[in-house]
Amino acid sequence: MVSRYHRRLFLNRFNLLMSVVMTVFGLFWVFWILWTTLRFGIPAMNLDLFTQDTPAPGASGGGLRNAFVGSGILIAIALVIGVPLGILSGTWLGEFGQKSKLGAVIRFLNDLLMSAPSIVVGLFAYAIIVGPMGDFSAFSGGVALAFILLPVVVRTTDEMLRLVPGSLREAAIALGSPYWRVVTLVTWKAARAGILTGVILGTARISGETAPLLFTALNNQFYSDSLWHPIANLPVVIFQFAMSPYENWQQMAWAGSFIAVIFVLTLSVSARLLVGRVSNR
Repeated sequence: MVSRYHRRLFLNRFNLLMSVVMTVFGLFWVFWILWTTLRFGIPAMNLDLFTQDTPAPGASGGGLRNAFVGSGILIAIALVIGVPLGILSGTWLGEFGQKSKLGAVIRFLNDLLMSAPSIVVGLFAYAIIVGPMGDFSAFSGGVALAFILLPVVVRTTDEMLRLVPGSLREAAIALGSPYWRVVTLVTWKAARAGILTGVILGTARISGETAPLLFTALNNQFYSDSLWHPIANLPVVIFQFAMSPYENWQQMAWAGSFIAVIFVLTLSVSARLLVGRVSNR
């Protein structure tokens, strides 16, 4: 009995120690990445980044205005396509597909899509859009990002709706409300903070994707807001500038990385605040 007690005590302390060590190990690399980004990104910040377009190879000055605008357009396209489809699909799973075999299959496929490598998603978008159209475009890039955003929104909507108490639905139905009103005015309203959190987290994920855009939106050295032509975007510009031999480009790559980190951090903090708000309620 004593030996078993000591063995369990040893295993408990060992597991606790390893958990702490792994946590510190992970946090070390996170803070190192953040520190490196801040160290090289902040000195490269200037107003020209937001008012001028990307410079030619070897030229001085310039900025990332076209990349910021292009990334905004791509994210907007992804949100317009992915958010409505994701919320509607998640609503069907949360309200009607909880106990059906079809719902279980759809959840499995959605989880599979959520874990699929982003480069595979980009290749798929290339095959169904870029190939038939014969050219890279902002629209194809937005669709590729929508494929990445969609499963996140579906999963979050499904989970949030399943957390809504059934008594709320029963009370609304007892008052004579049709089920579509119960969904839109009761369950959606009760789960709106959680659904919005999923949208924010999905947006944070797609804002830094590079591989799908190499197959779809490609890049553009000049300013463009056309949906049917190649468009500049921040992830690809950072990749190209960081790999270049030009010091000016490398500095702008660090500045763009710093801005991208701040953007993702802001979205993540906003999502955490919404989660805290839901928990308090």
